[in-house]
Amino acid sequence: MEKFFNLKEHGTTPRTEFIAGITTFLTMVYIIIVNPAILSSAGVPFEQVFMATIISAVIGTLYMGLFAKYPIAIAPGMGMNAYFASVVATHGVPYQVVFGTVFLAGVLFVILSLTSIREVLIKAIPNSLKYGITSGIGLFIAFIGLKMSGIVVPNPDTMVTFGDLHQPVTILSLFGLFLTLILLARKINGALFIGMIITGVVGYFFNLLHFDGVVSMPPTPVFFDLDIAGVFSYGLYTVVFAFLLVTIFDTTGTMIGVAEQAGLMKEGKFPRAKNALMADALATTVGSTFGTSPSSAYIESSAGVAAGGRTGLTAVVVAILFILAMFFSPIIAAISSLPAITAPVLIIVGCFMMEGLSRIDWKTFDDAFPAFAIILTMPLTSSIATGIAIGFITYPLMKLVSGKGKEVHPILYVFGVIFIIQMIFFPAH
Repeated sequence: MEKFFNLKEHGTTPRTEFIAGITTFLTMVYIIIVNPAILSSAGVPFEQVFMATIISAVIGTLYMGLFAKYPIAIAPGMGMNAYFASVVATHGVPYQVVFGTVFLAGVLFVILSLTSIREVLIKAIPNSLKYGITSGIGLFIAFIGLKMSGIVVPNPDTMVTFGDLHQPVTILSLFGLFLTLILLARKINGALFIGMIITGVVGYFFNLLHFDGVVSMPPTPVFFDLDIAGVFSYGLYTVVFAFLLVTIFDTTGTMIGVAEQAGLMKEGKFPRAKNALMADALATTVGSTFGTSPSSAYIESSAGVAAGGRTGLTAVVVAILFILAMFFSPIIAAISSLPAITAPVLIIVGCFMMEGLSRIDWKTFDDAFPAFAIILTMPLTSSIATGIAIGFITYPLMKLVSGKGKEVHPILYVFGVIFIIQMIFFPAH
């Protein structure tokens, strides 16, 4: 294990990686309940999506851990599942046809991952955008945690406002948040994980955490319930394009953000990029054949990194826990139903991801504003991909009008134009 994952070289231990894997898993396990809930609204059987979600997560995360050796987990992406359901509703097509679009996008994704296009893109992204992406994801994660816990709630006049501190889940979330902050301040190893466990125990004794059983047999997977020919007969080419484009940039941005946070970027480069980028491409393709929407690298992986995860062993632990989750769906459903367990971790991890802000050259406006635009739009639009798009549009534009157009890699101009077209004509969110 030490030799395969180079644990000492990365300053970590099997115990640390194990705790990091559990931490990442607990912060993202909601997906195996939420994803079936969203896709079942489009007519896909709940049990089919439950198994497809786990299968795609296991394949993508195992590939990431064993071949790319990064502490990054893969699973069906939030946002893409909602878009899937909206396509079924707005186009009035069977869900099997939309799975056909996901499959075609996945195949194109695999082909692109075999080429150097995505690697070139990562190298071409300037540091100011990379730090902006990392910080924007951090704010996005923190905002998700605040909403999940009820610390902030919707408000028609101000978009959001402070929540009701009389709500039991909000009180428990604040308890978990301050407990975890104290553990971190005292430099307790595994503080995030310990905080989640204690919060869960308190929630159980205050009747907020309910278990309807412990073990259950997993449903039988459904294979190839899709209609590829229907994609062409219904002319859903733009849907394929939207799935492909958003997934590529959502995943690329997340991987850069998590790798940057873990200190795994080497002079702005992303080592073993092809293997890392292949992980979500395979998960998307295979997942579509079992019945789920496109997969993506998970921003919750940053929780595991914050807990000390630095190698692929963290991802392998996450994959194993997803396999076990097939047999413990009642417990998983209970944990997922109590946001107070995971919300504090997301808020704290958001803080950890702000570190890159100090490395942005704020005095150089054409560097600073695109980073600021990313940081601003990710949480406000609830979309990593939209934030990245704004950055890719404003950066080359700002450099061009500042007379520094030659400093910009040509591929950024290409994607800047693509993003403008995509946002106007093919909005995916």
